[in-house]
Amino acid sequence: MIELRTPRLVLRRPRLDDLAAFYSVMSNPLAMRYWSTLPHSSIEVTRPWLERMIDRSASGGEDFAIEFEGRVVGDVGAGRLPEFGFMVHPDYWGRGIATEASRAFIDHAFDARSVDQLTADVDPRNTASLRVLGKLGFTVTGTARHTFLLGDEWCDSVYLSLPRPPRVLHG
Repeated sequence: MIELRTPRLVLRRPRLDDLAAFYSVMSNPLAMRYWSTLPHSSIEVTRPWLERMIDRSASGGEDFAIEFEGRVVGDVGAGRLPEFGFMVHPDYWGRGIATEASRAFIDHAFDARSVDQLTADVDPRNTASLRVLGKLGFTVTGTARHTFLLGDEWCDSVYLSLPRPPRVLHG
């Protein structure tokens, strides 16, 4: 099983026993404000979401649970490469967790997978995620209006990409 470590985090494949932790994130209106679905109304809504993430990981997806101080506080990865994303529980915002987890995942993705780039689709109002992606080197490639309906609100998209860094040959 693949596990990535940073100075403060462990990134590991999601498991069914993460259900309560992921429900804590997915039911939080702040965390879900710019996500593509409404906050989960019950843990039974989160269960199939988590099961799909686990299944994707088993069949080549690159989803990771983010552990900080022994507890799952979010996720990072690409369920369908090259589409990249992350989510962190609001109680842990502002600590650099999304940036640290994302850097570790990006290094892993470019080392372990044959992708030419990673892409992201972000609501333009989600300035915090756009800042993280900018720090990681993502650049805007386009925008679109009314890309999905969230409840009764149309949301827009900013599309970004991060190309594979050039390989350095040591002689």
